[in-house]
Amino acid sequence: MGWGRTGKAAARQRPTRPDDEWNRAIALCAGQAPLVWLAWWFAMEAGRDDYGYGGGGYLGILCVPLILPFVGLLHAAVQIAPAAALARRLSRVLPGPAWALHLTGSVLIGAGWSVPALVLWGWPVGDTLPWFAGVGVLPVLVLHSLRGRPWGGCGVWLGSAGASLALLVVCGVSAAALADDYEPPRLSSGQLVGEWRGEDGAVLRLAPGGRAELTRVPAQPDFEADQDYTRCDGTGTWARDRYGDREAVLVRLDSGCGQDTHWTISGSGQDPELFALFGDPDAGDLLILAQD
Repeated sequence: MGWGRTGKAAARQRPTRPDDEWNRAIALCAGQAPLVWLAWWFAMEAGRDDYGYGGGGYLGILCVPLILPFVGLLHAAVQIAPAAALARRLSRVLPGPAWALHLTGSVLIGAGWSVPALVLWGWPVGDTLPWFAGVGVLPVLVLHSLRGRPWGGCGVWLGSAGASLALLVVCGVSAAALADDYEPPRLSSGQLVGEWRGEDGAVLRLAPGGRAELTRVPAQPDFEADQDYTRCDGTGTWARDRYGDREAVLVRLDSGCGQDTHWTISGSGQDPELFALFGDPDAGDLLILAQD
Protein backbone atom coordinates (compact mmCIF):
# COMPACT_ATOMS: atom_id res chain seq x y z
CA MET A 1 0.00 0.00 0.00
CA GLY A 2 2.91 2.34 0.58
CA TRP A 3 1.28 3.88 3.67
CA GLY A 4 4.57 5.28 5.01
CA ARG A 5 5.45 7.45 2.01
CA THR A 6 3.10 10.44 2.41
CA GLY A 7 5.00 13.71 2.83
CA LYS A 8 8.68 14.51 3.20
CA ALA A 9 8.92 13.80 6.93
CA ALA A 10 8.23 10.12 6.36
CA ALA A 11 11.37 9.80 4.26
CA ARG A 12 13.56 10.54 7.28
CA GLN A 13 12.01 7.76 9.36
CA ARG A 14 12.87 4.08 9.40
CA PRO A 15 11.09 2.45 6.43
CA THR A 16 7.89 0.70 7.40
CA ARG A 17 6.59 -2.19 5.37
CA PRO A 18 3.00 -1.91 4.11
CA ASP A 19 2.15 -5.19 5.83
CA ASP A 20 3.29 -3.74 9.17
CA GLU A 21 1.10 -0.68 8.67
CA TRP A 22 -1.89 -2.85 7.76
CA ASN A 23 -1.42 -5.11 10.79
CA ARG A 24 -1.02 -2.11 13.08
CA ALA A 25 -4.14 -0.46 11.69
CA ILE A 26 -6.23 -3.60 12.30
CA ALA A 27 -4.87 -3.96 15.84
CA LEU A 28 -5.54 -0.33 16.71
CA CYS A 29 -9.07 -0.41 15.27
CA ALA A 30 -9.81 -3.62 17.17
CA GLY A 31 -8.39 -2.18 20.38
CA GLN A 32 -10.55 0.93 20.31
CA ALA A 33 -13.77 -0.95 19.46
CA PRO A 34 -14.71 -1.67 23.11
CA LEU A 35 -14.14 2.01 23.97
CA VAL A 36 -16.33 3.10 21.06
CA TRP A 37 -19.05 0.72 22.26
CA LEU A 38 -18.77 2.13 25.81
CA ALA A 39 -19.00 5.71 24.53
CA TRP A 40 -22.02 4.81 22.41
CA TRP A 41 -23.70 3.11 25.36
CA PHE A 42 -23.09 6.07 27.64
CA ALA A 43 -24.38 8.56 25.05
CA MET A 44 -27.39 6.56 23.86
CA GLU A 45 -28.44 4.17 26.62
CA ALA A 46 -27.25 5.38 30.01
CA GLY A 47 -30.07 6.47 32.26
CA ARG A 48 -32.78 5.16 29.93
CA ASP A 49 -35.33 2.44 30.39
CA ASP A 50 -34.25 -1.05 29.33
CA TYR A 51 -37.94 -1.93 28.79
CA GLY A 52 -37.71 -5.09 30.83
CA TYR A 53 -35.16 -6.90 28.67
CA GLY A 54 -33.30 -9.52 30.64
CA GLY A 55 -29.59 -9.65 31.30
CA GLY A 56 -28.86 -12.43 28.82
CA GLY A 57 -27.32 -9.95 26.45
CA TYR A 58 -24.36 -9.58 28.81
CA LEU A 59 -23.31 -13.13 27.85
CA GLY A 60 -22.30 -11.64 24.52
CA ILE A 61 -19.32 -10.02 26.28
CA LEU A 62 -17.73 -13.49 26.29
CA CYS A 63 -17.65 -13.40 22.49
CA VAL A 64 -15.96 -10.00 22.28
CA PRO A 65 -12.37 -11.32 22.08
CA LEU A 66 -13.41 -13.51 19.15
CA ILE A 67 -15.07 -10.80 17.07
CA LEU A 68 -12.74 -7.86 17.79
CA PRO A 69 -10.15 -8.86 15.13
CA PHE A 70 -12.90 -8.97 12.51
CA VAL A 71 -14.24 -5.61 13.68
CA GLY A 72 -10.74 -4.17 13.42
CA LEU A 73 -10.25 -5.66 9.96
CA LEU A 74 -13.55 -4.22 8.72
CA HIS A 75 -12.87 -0.77 10.18
CA ALA A 76 -9.36 -0.63 8.75
CA ALA A 77 -10.59 -1.79 5.35
CA VAL A 78 -13.45 0.70 4.99
CA GLN A 79 -11.91 3.78 6.60
CA ILE A 80 -8.24 3.76 7.62
CA ALA A 81 -6.77 2.19 4.47
CA PRO A 82 -8.90 4.23 2.01
CA ALA A 83 -7.99 7.34 4.00
CA ALA A 84 -4.29 6.56 3.49
CA ALA A 85 -4.85 6.36 -0.26
CA LEU A 86 -6.77 9.64 -0.18
CA ALA A 87 -3.97 11.24 1.86
CA ARG A 88 -1.43 10.35 -0.82
CA ARG A 89 -3.57 12.14 -3.38
CA LEU A 90 -4.05 15.14 -1.10
CA SER A 91 -0.29 15.40 -0.55
CA ARG A 92 0.13 16.29 -4.24
CA VAL A 93 -1.95 19.45 -3.90
CA LEU A 94 -1.91 20.29 -0.18
CA PRO A 95 1.08 20.90 2.11
CA GLY A 96 1.18 19.45 5.57
CA PRO A 97 2.44 16.51 7.62
CA ALA A 98 1.44 12.97 6.71
CA TRP A 99 -0.62 12.45 9.87
CA ALA A 100 -2.73 15.57 9.22
CA LEU A 101 -3.51 14.52 5.65
CA HIS A 102 -4.31 10.97 6.75
CA LEU A 103 -6.54 12.30 9.52
CA THR A 104 -8.33 14.58 7.06
CA GLY A 105 -8.92 11.68 4.70
CA SER A 106 -10.21 9.52 7.55
CA VAL A 107 -12.69 12.17 8.69
CA LEU A 108 -13.93 12.71 5.13
CA ILE A 109 -14.40 8.99 4.45
CA GLY A 110 -16.05 8.43 7.81
CA ALA A 111 -18.45 11.28 7.15
CA GLY A 112 -19.18 9.80 3.74
CA TRP A 113 -20.34 6.52 5.30
CA SER A 114 -23.19 8.40 6.99
CA VAL A 115 -24.86 8.77 3.57
CA PRO A 116 -25.43 5.03 2.87
CA ALA A 117 -26.43 4.63 6.53
CA LEU A 118 -29.19 7.18 5.89
CA VAL A 119 -30.26 5.63 2.59
CA LEU A 120 -30.19 1.97 3.67
CA TRP A 121 -31.29 2.14 7.30
CA GLY A 122 -32.68 5.64 7.76
CA TRP A 123 -30.11 6.61 10.41
CA PRO A 124 -30.06 10.44 10.76
CA VAL A 125 -26.89 11.99 9.37
CA GLY A 126 -26.70 14.33 12.36
CA ASP A 127 -26.38 11.30 14.65
CA THR A 128 -24.09 9.09 12.58
CA LEU A 129 -21.69 11.63 11.04
CA PRO A 130 -19.88 12.54 14.30
CA TRP A 131 -19.50 8.85 15.20
CA PHE A 132 -18.34 7.67 11.79
CA ALA A 133 -15.91 10.55 11.42
CA GLY A 134 -14.65 10.34 15.00
CA VAL A 135 -13.88 6.61 15.18
CA GLY A 136 -11.00 7.06 12.74
CA VAL A 137 -9.19 9.74 14.73
CA LEU A 138 -7.48 7.64 17.41
CA PRO A 139 -6.25 4.81 15.10
CA VAL A 140 -4.76 7.32 12.64
CA LEU A 141 -2.97 9.36 15.34
CA VAL A 142 -1.53 6.31 17.10
CA LEU A 143 -0.62 4.69 13.78
CA HIS A 144 1.52 7.66 12.82
CA SER A 145 3.05 7.87 16.30
CA LEU A 146 4.35 4.31 15.78
CA ARG A 147 6.10 5.21 12.54
CA GLY A 148 9.79 4.30 12.74
CA ARG A 149 9.40 2.40 16.02
CA PRO A 150 10.35 -1.27 16.30
CA TRP A 151 6.89 -2.55 17.16
CA GLY A 152 6.31 -6.01 15.73
CA GLY A 153 2.94 -7.54 14.92
CA CYS A 154 2.50 -9.30 18.27
CA GLY A 155 3.71 -6.28 20.20
CA VAL A 156 1.14 -4.00 18.61
CA TRP A 157 -1.68 -6.44 19.29
CA LEU A 158 -0.64 -6.99 22.91
CA GLY A 159 -0.14 -3.28 23.52
CA SER A 160 -3.46 -2.41 21.90
CA ALA A 161 -5.30 -5.09 23.87
CA GLY A 162 -3.68 -4.06 27.17
CA ALA A 163 -4.39 -0.35 26.69
CA SER A 164 -7.93 -1.10 25.59
CA LEU A 165 -8.61 -3.27 28.64
CA ALA A 166 -7.14 -0.71 31.06
CA LEU A 167 -9.06 2.18 29.53
CA LEU A 168 -12.24 0.13 29.35
CA VAL A 169 -12.06 -0.65 33.07
CA VAL A 170 -11.30 2.95 34.07
CA CYS A 171 -13.82 4.51 31.70
CA GLY A 172 -16.40 1.82 32.45
CA VAL A 173 -16.26 2.48 36.19
CA SER A 174 -16.47 6.22 35.57
CA ALA A 175 -19.38 5.82 33.16
CA ALA A 176 -21.26 3.60 35.62
CA ALA A 177 -20.75 6.19 38.36
CA LEU A 178 -21.90 9.08 36.17
CA ALA A 179 -24.85 7.33 34.55
CA ASP A 180 -28.08 7.93 36.43
CA ASP A 181 -30.33 4.96 37.11
CA TYR A 182 -33.59 5.21 35.21
CA GLU A 183 -36.64 6.15 37.24
CA PRO A 184 -40.04 5.72 35.55
CA PRO A 185 -42.52 8.55 35.92
CA ARG A 186 -45.08 8.43 38.70
CA LEU A 187 -48.44 8.85 36.97
CA SER A 188 -51.72 9.29 38.77
CA SER A 189 -54.88 7.55 37.60
CA GLY A 190 -56.02 10.83 36.09
CA GLN A 191 -52.80 11.12 34.09
CA LEU A 192 -53.30 7.61 32.73
CA VAL A 193 -56.72 8.49 31.36
CA GLY A 194 -56.67 9.26 27.64
CA GLU A 195 -55.60 7.72 24.35
CA TRP A 196 -52.40 5.73 24.00
CA ARG A 197 -51.25 5.03 20.45
CA GLY A 198 -48.75 2.59 18.98
CA GLU A 199 -47.66 1.12 15.68
CA ASP A 200 -49.98 -0.37 13.07
CA GLY A 201 -52.97 1.66 14.22
CA ALA A 202 -52.99 0.49 17.84
CA VAL A 203 -55.15 2.71 20.06
CA LEU A 204 -55.83 2.06 23.75
CA ARG A 205 -58.41 4.39 25.29
CA LEU A 206 -58.43 4.47 29.07
CA ALA A 207 -61.59 6.10 30.41
CA PRO A 208 -62.32 7.35 33.92
CA GLY A 209 -63.92 4.68 36.05
CA GLY A 210 -61.81 1.83 34.71
CA ARG A 211 -63.35 1.21 31.28
CA ALA A 212 -61.07 0.58 28.28
CA GLU A 213 -61.58 0.52 24.53
CA LEU A 214 -59.11 -1.22 22.26
CA THR A 215 -58.37 -0.90 18.55
CA ARG A 216 -55.70 -3.27 17.23
CA VAL A 217 -54.04 -3.27 20.63
CA PRO A 218 -51.50 -6.07 21.23
CA ALA A 219 -52.39 -8.52 23.96
CA GLN A 220 -50.97 -11.68 25.44
CA PRO A 221 -52.05 -14.58 23.20
CA ASP A 222 -54.09 -17.58 24.23
CA PHE A 223 -52.03 -20.38 25.73
CA GLU A 224 -52.38 -22.62 22.68
CA ALA A 225 -51.40 -19.87 20.23
CA ASP A 226 -48.13 -20.15 18.31
CA GLN A 227 -47.47 -16.39 18.24
CA ASP A 228 -45.95 -13.98 20.72
CA TYR A 229 -48.96 -11.67 20.80
CA THR A 230 -52.33 -11.04 19.21
CA ARG A 231 -54.09 -7.81 18.28
CA CYS A 232 -57.49 -7.19 19.79
CA ASP A 233 -60.46 -4.89 19.22
CA GLY A 234 -63.28 -4.32 21.64
CA THR A 235 -63.89 -3.14 25.17
CA GLY A 236 -62.64 -4.12 28.58
CA THR A 237 -61.42 -2.76 31.88
CA TRP A 238 -58.18 -1.31 33.17
CA ALA A 239 -56.70 -0.93 36.63
CA ARG A 240 -53.47 0.19 38.20
CA ASP A 241 -51.27 -2.78 39.11
CA ARG A 242 -47.67 -3.81 39.57
CA TYR A 243 -45.70 -5.92 37.14
CA GLY A 244 -42.50 -7.13 38.75
CA ASP A 245 -41.09 -4.12 40.59
CA ARG A 246 -42.75 -1.57 38.28
CA GLU A 247 -46.09 0.19 38.20
CA ALA A 248 -48.27 -0.92 35.33
CA VAL A 249 -51.75 -0.86 33.85
CA LEU A 250 -53.58 -4.19 33.73
CA VAL A 251 -55.96 -4.43 30.77
CA ARG A 252 -58.69 -7.10 30.68
CA LEU A 253 -60.89 -7.61 27.64
CA ASP A 254 -64.59 -8.40 27.78
CA SER A 255 -64.29 -10.64 24.72
CA GLY A 256 -62.25 -13.80 24.33
CA CYS A 257 -59.45 -12.09 22.41
CA GLY A 258 -56.17 -12.66 24.15
CA GLN A 259 -55.28 -12.78 27.83
CA ASP A 260 -54.89 -10.11 30.49
CA THR A 261 -51.97 -7.85 29.58
CA HIS A 262 -49.77 -5.69 31.77
CA TRP A 263 -48.66 -2.41 30.21
CA THR A 264 -45.71 -1.11 32.22
CA ILE A 265 -45.37 2.64 32.79
CA SER A 266 -42.26 4.11 31.16
CA GLY A 267 -41.00 7.21 29.37
CA SER A 268 -40.86 10.49 31.27
CA GLY A 269 -43.27 12.85 32.97
CA GLN A 270 -43.43 14.98 29.82
CA ASP A 271 -43.61 12.02 27.40
CA PRO A 272 -45.07 9.02 29.23
CA GLU A 273 -45.22 5.59 27.62
CA LEU A 274 -46.75 2.21 28.24
CA PHE A 275 -44.84 -0.85 27.08
CA ALA A 276 -45.28 -4.60 26.97
CA LEU A 277 -42.67 -7.20 26.08
CA PHE A 278 -44.11 -10.25 24.36
CA GLY A 279 -42.32 -13.56 23.92
CA ASP A 280 -38.69 -14.18 24.89
CA PRO A 281 -37.70 -11.83 27.76
CA ASP A 282 -34.26 -11.35 26.18
CA ALA A 283 -35.28 -10.98 22.53
CA GLY A 284 -39.05 -10.63 22.42
CA ASP A 285 -41.28 -8.15 20.65
CA LEU A 286 -41.33 -4.78 22.38
CA LEU A 287 -44.56 -2.81 21.83
CA ILE A 288 -44.80 0.79 23.04
CA LEU A 289 -47.86 3.01 23.38
CA ALA A 290 -47.37 6.76 23.67
CA GLN A 291 -49.97 9.12 25.09
CA ASP A 292 -51.71 11.14 22.42
